[in-house]
Amino acid sequence: MKIGVSSSGNNMEALVDPRFGRCTYFVLVDSESMQFEAVPNLAATSGSGAGIQAAQTIAGKQVQVLITGNVGPNAFRALSAAGITVITGASGKVREVIEKYKKGLLSETREPTVRGHFGMGAGRGHGRRRGQ
Repeated sequence: MKIGVSSSGNNMEALVDPRFGRCTYFVLVDSESMQFEAVPNLAATSGSGAGIQAAQTIAGKQVQVLITGNVGPNAFRALSAAGITVITGASGKVREVIEKYKKGLLSETREPTVRGHFGMGAGRGHGRRRGQ
């Protein structure tokens, strides 16, 4: 089974990134052999639609399970439509969360865990400032 993990780095010792759509990398792991591939998340710097673009990347890599910290509504819908099991609330190193999943210690998420545009950071909104 192929498991995708939102990650802050490109290896199994990197920390899980709590942001799905704006994570730096996806570490894709074969759950049996533990061989992995790190894929840069090209959607991370998108002005909008990062979650959907990230979901398309994951689906295109034939990932069956996604492990992340949080997932927004648009990404959740796209992942669910692709038949990908979503697990949220993960933290620690990529290798650790894969092992937890294999031991049955992580459970499937049934709904988004954050509102849209989570993880964009302060000062990166698209509205006007007050008083203008």
